[in-house]
Amino acid sequence: MNVRDRVYELRNLMKKYDIDAYIIPSDDSHQSEYVGDYFKCREFISGFTGSAGTVVVTQNEAGLWTDGRYFIQAATQLEGSKIKLFKMGEEGIPTVEEYLYESMEIGSTLGFDGKVVSAKIGDNLRDKLSDKNIKISYEYDLIDKIWDDRPKLSDKKAFLMDIKYSGESSSSKLSRLREIMKQKNVTTHIIATLEDIAWLFNIRGDDVKYNPVVLSYCIVRLDEAFLFIDENKLNDEILKELNDVNINILSYNAVYDFIKNIDKNERVLLDKTNINYAILNSIPKGVEIINDFNPIMFFKAKKNDIELENIKNSHIKDGVAFTKFMHWLKKNIGKIDITEMSATEKIEDLRKEQDGFIQPSFSTIAGYKEHAAMMHYSATKDTDYKLEKEHLFLIDSGGHYIDGTTDITRTIALGDLSDELKTHFTAVLRGMINLSMAKFLHGVRGYNLDILARTPMWNLGIDYKCGTGHGVGYLLNIHESPNGFRWKIAPHIFDSEILEEGMITTNEPGIYIEGSHGIRIENELITKKAEKNEYGQFMKFEVVTFAPIDLDAIDVNQLSKLERDYLNKYHELVYNTLYDYLDDDEREWLREYTKSV
Repeated sequence: MNVRDRVYELRNLMKKYDIDAYIIPSDDSHQSEYVGDYFKCREFISGFTGSAGTVVVTQNEAGLWTDGRYFIQAATQLEGSKIKLFKMGEEGIPTVEEYLYESMEIGSTLGFDGKVVSAKIGDNLRDKLSDKNIKISYEYDLIDKIWDDRPKLSDKKAFLMDIKYSGESSSSKLSRLREIMKQKNVTTHIIATLEDIAWLFNIRGDDVKYNPVVLSYCIVRLDEAFLFIDENKLNDEILKELNDVNINILSYNAVYDFIKNIDKNERVLLDKTNINYAILNSIPKGVEIINDFNPIMFFKAKKNDIELENIKNSHIKDGVAFTKFMHWLKKNIGKIDITEMSATEKIEDLRKEQDGFIQPSFSTIAGYKEHAAMMHYSATKDTDYKLEKEHLFLIDSGGHYIDGTTDITRTIALGDLSDELKTHFTAVLRGMINLSMAKFLHGVRGYNLDILARTPMWNLGIDYKCGTGHGVGYLLNIHESPNGFRWKIAPHIFDSEILEEGMITTNEPGIYIEGSHGIRIENELITKKAEKNEYGQFMKFEVVTFAPIDLDAIDVNQLSKLERDYLNKYHELVYNTLYDYLDDDEREWLREYTKSV
């Protein structure tokens, strides 16, 4: 079936179940950013492959809501489908809730699969639509009824993370969590976020592509805990570790019946943003619910000393792989056939040569010329550009290593550049440098600093429709709350908390000119303490990404002395850090590409 046929079949099912509008989100049962193939219902129904978006189908219309990262991609992939694109955040564009309120009749029924819609969104929809007496039906997964060859849930094995990498035992983590539970006067904590469960028990897996997590739920009480998981995923080492900290193992889907039997005297801590609507509605009436942030989110964001040391090691290895890639690309462009897809394969092959490499940390974005203007472009056989000895090539990639997770973007000049391209590249570089140099008092949040990165672009009358940076997990998700950089708070993205010591945040300003070019330069930063005095505790950033920034694309005359000094010191650090891991030809090349300007 094509997209039109799928929407037609869905509408027939909606009539059968008396549903007037049906929502298909991008989420799995754990509100994950990236999901396993089993959960890609929104992609199935619409053909849109981006990681974020929501489809709404009524009997008269179908629409896709997605954010600025995907406007160009979505418009292309929806062409001919009769699904309308709603550009989230643009002036005059209604939210999903507003659209449903305006389009649905009084007394009609809204449907969705309650296992893949967050409790917060479900509650918001119920409240928003209540004065029109619109009913909510969350029991039906209608996509499952039309998806004949739907993939099965992952059955891949998990592995235990040694304490020499985690830096803290699961026993210690549970103790810290229970202390917070006591402070909040709660007796039960429901956790559905896969990355939080993986962190808590020091386990990793391969159930979600690019995210080393294991499909599971967890319920922690003050004296015991329950892990809901396919036990076949767990080896003897993991089972022993879980037994040692008194973890009861139950089957993955048993969580719903278990929750239905929670005692009415319990006080339950949960985060409605990160549990699904079906879980919330399984809790017996009368049980007191405390809707608050999951404490684990804050624990895992502040990396311990062992994690930070390991992370630096992983970035050195990643820097070696990327530098070898950039050397190969610069030396071979115009001499051998290189395409967006073959370049992607090359960088992955070079990462595979590094000790402890596990898998890419996300799908590599490799865009040549105007393809780079699509922030999350992914080359296909139909779109795969051959790289020529001209213009700019953007590559955003990263790796999961046993000792850390990396994310790096470089935009590379493949030949002579126009003055406009050099000006844009230099503006992006200046923004990245300005944010890297920030010094600030403790208590500052990412949105206080974002203007440092955007100012060079804003001075050109240009902006980019995304945040400037995101938190990064430790052998976990490439996007991690609660830290980030953006110029205003985004209510649907929790990334504006105080920047604390040990947090890792990307710094990746950019310029994206549709139909022409895209530029992004990205390093990762560790938040560290600086001096403390009568004014308070000062903070600063330490860069942890080691790879050259292309000197061929810079208009040095547009850099201030302070910016040139920073770039020169950074390149000196890159050269000294990577020197011992390169061959003679690569060292000579790196010397040239890290020279003082």
